[in-house]
Amino acid sequence: MTSLSSRARLEVQGAMSTEKDQEVDIEKRSSVDISQQEEETIPPPYFSNSLTKRLLSWGVESRGISPVPPSQRTDMSYYKLFFLWFTMNFNILSFSAGTLGPVAYGLGIRESCLVILFFNGLCCAPPAYFATWGPKLGMRQMVQARYSFGYYGVIFVCVLNLINMVGFCILNAILGGQTLASVTDGNLTWNAGIVIVVIISLALSFCGYAVLTWYERIAWFPVLIVYLVALGLGGKYLNDVPATEPATAPTILSFASTIAGFVITYSPLASDFTIYFKPSVSSTKIFLYTYFGLFIPIVSVQCLGAAFSAVALSPSLSPSSVPATWAQSYASLSVGGLLQSILSPAGRFGDFLTVLLSFSVAGNIAATFYSIGLNMQLVLPVLIVVPRYVFSIVATAIVLPLAIVGSHTFYGALEDFLGLIGYWCSAFIAILLVEHLFFRKRYSSFRNSTQNDQGNHNVWTRFYPLSYWKTPSLLPSGLSAIAAGIISFGLVVPSMSQIWFTGPIAEKTGDIGFEVAFVLAGLVYFCLRSMEVRLRGKL
Repeated sequence: MTSLSSRARLEVQGAMSTEKDQEVDIEKRSSVDISQQEEETIPPPYFSNSLTKRLLSWGVESRGISPVPPSQRTDMSYYKLFFLWFTMNFNILSFSAGTLGPVAYGLGIRESCLVILFFNGLCCAPPAYFATWGPKLGMRQMVQARYSFGYYGVIFVCVLNLINMVGFCILNAILGGQTLASVTDGNLTWNAGIVIVVIISLALSFCGYAVLTWYERIAWFPVLIVYLVALGLGGKYLNDVPATEPATAPTILSFASTIAGFVITYSPLASDFTIYFKPSVSSTKIFLYTYFGLFIPIVSVQCLGAAFSAVALSPSLSPSSVPATWAQSYASLSVGGLLQSILSPAGRFGDFLTVLLSFSVAGNIAATFYSIGLNMQLVLPVLIVVPRYVFSIVATAIVLPLAIVGSHTFYGALEDFLGLIGYWCSAFIAILLVEHLFFRKRYSSFRNSTQNDQGNHNVWTRFYPLSYWKTPSLLPSGLSAIAAGIISFGLVVPSMSQIWFTGPIAEKTGDIGFEVAFVLAGLVYFCLRSMEVRLRGKL
């Protein structure tokens, strides 16, 4: 089925008057006018607490998942979006992900960098596109997902996204703590380093959007100095180290799956940071700021990680060579030790730079803590009355002990985690795109364009009526989306290639699970959703 049938269109048109009468009736029965509801900066219960009042006066953001009305979408500093994504990814975790090419898959520098360049170029597009939805609707990303997965179905997706975000925070905290400990000659444990990094991240996340975006605008510059000094000190040792064994298609695709899992998982939180921008902003501008804010730091730092790790692990190294000391530090102190060894010729200044590098993960952890709180409110909608910053504390309480426990199994955890999370997120992206491109836009052509949400004549409010966001009966059932995701995994599992499992398809092709999830979930969702619309007579 490639489009809605003519008969389905007639049925939809025939149901219009009935549907409109029902919608008007529902809205008339509402005890609070939706325009007044959306004009509130934050829900009334927030004001009942004197501590909250004081925090708000200091600029701490309290808004959770409630949509931002057009009158409050006034931010025109669009450039901050570029620096937000740039700083989030200009860190040691991106460096570590790049090292997986030589370390885990035996690829050379050239092969690793080509995979990094091509697949990041492809996978930065979905989160950049979803970021353009924020200014148009004023909705957080997972609130928008209710228009595909339904009020209750999105809870399942939010749980997966919470696992995704908590996992990334754990990996960042481990790397930051290990790197900080590497300069102390054993006087600071990995655990203590993890605690320091996470607490700094909590402080940034607690304050909210304004402080977070201010920090992200400046925090990238010290990290840039660190990497430039590292290149100056170690660049002369970098050469095109060949692969330890000939690169094969399965090896290339398996590393590509890991790289894809690193970046497409930003899609479920992409618009969380764009809801305060003016609705009239060009979508192209938002897309480009987001795309290059992701692409430039991820590709550059991952390639740097691939180059340094390939040289350090080259079997042709002389035991007395400088890169051989890198290998020794890497073996004992992981990625943090490798970078500390590269910077060690600079003496105490090198140690200072290593400390700066360890804190580079704070920008990523803080922004992720920010979105974790939003997803918690969607999983348990009754928590909407709890201020957003409370969930930053909850996220810290979850991440900190798990990071400490997992700190000594970092690489195995990183490889497995990045590979697995790409599968569900790929299906999620496909479902949202199909809903938006084939149903919302097409169905809106049947709707009366005179509908007015708060006087906002933006066509997007016809695609996604703003007053529906928290009314289950006006949203899709979510059955089509959940079923499409589950059915797609019938073919994803045989296409997986992980340390603990390799499917029969993956044995011949390499890991193509995220590609299969995208294509199959999109096709299945289109078919199921078409039938659902036909039966319901509405979206």
